Amino acid sequence: MTAPSSPSAYRAVLTLRAVRAYSDEPLAGDTINAILEAARWTGSSKNRQLWSFIVIDDHDQRTRLASAGDFTTPVLAAPVVIAVVQEPEGYEFDTGRVAQNIMLAADALGVASCPVTLHREDEAADVLGLGPGARCRYAVTLGYPAPDDRPAVRGGRKPLGELTHRNTYGAPYSG
Repeated sequence: MTAPSSPSAYRAVLTLRAVRAYSDEPLAGDTINAILEAARWTGSSKNRQLWSFIVIDDHDQRTRLASAGDFTTPVLAAPVVIAVVQEPEGYEFDTGRVAQNIMLAADALGVASCPVTLHREDEAADVLGLGPGARCRYAVTLGYPAPDDRPAVRGGRKPLGELTHRNTYGAPYSG
């Protein structure tokens, strides 16, 4: 394997994990701003940046938002949630990229995170007060891990050979 030019960045990508249990410790505004700044600099299709962010730190609002998804316990547990809004004519791929950057930036700052899917977009749009054509399918929870949070267990990944094909689907890739 070729040695990465930034071993710590590469290691961060390989070790990033979702955390679903958080302590009650609040996040400082400058920490949230640093995470948002990293999100803002995410690449996007044609550099259109057709996204926006809603920082949700109100317990009642997080509870309302949690009702828009099926596996939203982290939304209820985290002190802060960033709802990633796809603006009209935006691309879902771009919102996925920005969510990953939020998670990587949070990790670099010692903050845990978890991506959450909001399965009922219409309900999420109502809760968040979105305008016509805007949608929110994804959010990222943020906080410090709960003291009893289980350490990451490595593994659970399919071998690269099962996931990778050469030139056409089903053709083996051997690197």
